[in-house]
Amino acid sequence: MRERLRAPEAGRGLDLHPGGWWLWALGMATAASRTTNPLLLMLLCAVAGYVVAARRTNAPWARSYGVFLKLGLVVLVIRLFFAFFLGSPIPGSHVLVTLPEVPLPDWARGVRVGGRVTAEGLVFALYDGLKLATLLVCVGAANALANPARLLKSLPGALYEAGVAVVVAMTFAPNLVADVRRLRAARRLRGRADKGVRALLQVGLPVLEGALERSVALAAAMDARGYGRSAQVPPAVRRTTTLLTLGGLLGVCAGTYALLSAQGAVYGLPVLLGGVLLALAGLRLGGRRSIRSRYRPELWGVRAWLTAASGAAAGAVMVAAGGAFPEALHPPAVPLTAPELPLWPAAGLLAALLPAFVAPAPVQDPAPLPSAVASSPVHEEPAR
Repeated sequence: MRERLRAPEAGRGLDLHPGGWWLWALGMATAASRTTNPLLLMLLCAVAGYVVAARRTNAPWARSYGVFLKLGLVVLVIRLFFAFFLGSPIPGSHVLVTLPEVPLPDWARGVRVGGRVTAEGLVFALYDGLKLATLLVCVGAANALANPARLLKSLPGALYEAGVAVVVAMTFAPNLVADVRRLRAARRLRGRADKGVRALLQVGLPVLEGALERSVALAAAMDARGYGRSAQVPPAVRRTTTLLTLGGLLGVCAGTYALLSAQGAVYGLPVLLGGVLLALAGLRLGGRRSIRSRYRPELWGVRAWLTAASGAAAGAVMVAAGGAFPEALHPPAVPLTAPELPLWPAAGLLAALLPAFVAPAPVQDPAPLPSAVASSPVHEEPAR
């Protein structure tokens, strides 16, 4: 019985659909957008980190999760920096330090540089920055778990051209990080310094050269596969497709904005569903221009449904908890109080752990040999 319930190893035809990972991450991002409680936000980061640690592979895009974590920390530090030196709109009575205030002209009225730094203002900035950092962590988790090439393969024909641009943009950062790590490892094996400004400058040129070579190879591969060729369709079909797609996208944007804001939770869902229906109709009609065929189309199985449903459940729980636990989901900075952990919203967030157990387990490739690292295809700048 335990063998039947155990997740299979990922392989041909058994990999989880990349759309399932993105829906899971978007559900968690929706949950993060509905709270500023640092305990719930840290719980979300822990859930995302556990799933990534359990199900990511050795692929280059899987290593980008650490970069998103560092980016989240940078966002948090910048938010605190601005609150410390430029002040905060939150009034407070616990003054930590008083900085020299820079006098500004009348046209800059409302802007303050220096002055009193209160604990309430810093706490408010910490909550706000942690919320943005958690959103980045959720996006980074999807970027580390979903194969961008398979995601492009699964896109509707009407979105193929836009999807190519998005996928190329999504894979640029992970490939750049992989090139930098490979070059630093090669420099260490050759007895050269891999830290400092000089080493960074010597690594930058080969990395840019490798990115340019990959772009040329990608363009040649796309041209060889007939990218850009489309079928002729009547003008009426093109106009109808444009109207349906634009109307659907506007509905999706308006509905999503309403769901993410606290005031539009009532009408947000109908607008979002209407926009999704219009967009799907437009994509279906616009797919007539695509003359591509698909080799081994991606399958959306039960495990993809469970993964997407777990993320949606986490988001739905936080949306529902907004009316029941407003104080717990948004702990006030004035007066200073310790945040509390609401139990059933926290239990709902734990549902997002489900992909760590039901998603196919990745097959880890053997670690590259040092000789392979040293003979990296990205050429290092010769020593002077």
